[in-house]
Amino acid sequence: MNKLNIVDWAKELHALAETGLFFTKDVFDKERFERIKQISFEMLAQVAEEPVDKIAELYLEEKGYQTPKVDTRAIVWRGDKLLLVQENDGLWVLPGGWMDVTQTISSNIRKEVFEEAGMEVEVGRLVAIHDRNIHNPGLNPFTILKIFVECQYVSGMFRPNSETVASGFFAEDEIPPLMERKTSTEQVRLAFEAKKQGEKWQPIFD
Repeated sequence: MNKLNIVDWAKELHALAETGLFFTKDVFDKERFERIKQISFEMLAQVAEEPVDKIAELYLEEKGYQTPKVDTRAIVWRGDKLLLVQENDGLWVLPGGWMDVTQTISSNIRKEVFEEAGMEVEVGRLVAIHDRNIHNPGLNPFTILKIFVECQYVSGMFRPNSETVASGFFAEDEIPPLMERKTSTEQVRLAFEAKKQGEKWQPIFD
């Protein structure tokens, strides 16, 4: 059986359970929805090979109507070279992260680049929106939309911080080892392809 199908079913069950718990006033329906939610955790735990209570903890704050999480990633150019930042594990990613509820896509992109690379950027066009579980390895219990936005380097330089240990601009044939769960080889190639096509590029999604 396809593990991705199981994850999708489990997430749908969880979403239905949380929506039901949010709207119902009936005590018996609440018991049923709680059991459905627990089943979804058990399914996810089996696929992820993690304890059920750890999966439940991940979903602790996911109450009410369920919606995807948003991860914004900056495709920053300086000339023909692409900005990557190195995380504490030694692997490299496009700068970015979870979108804060107080931010827009553009402001979150600028914030993440400044925090992780110490650089100011000019935000440009949308390149792609990816479903994380389709385009990145390893199954995540959440539905995550990864939004890739092209930017141009303006100023600044790397400074030490709690999230990254280095940054650099890389040509297409110089890409260092990537943290594929956050930035896949496919996504880096996509960035370079969008740049090559210029105005002809059409944003892709799913």
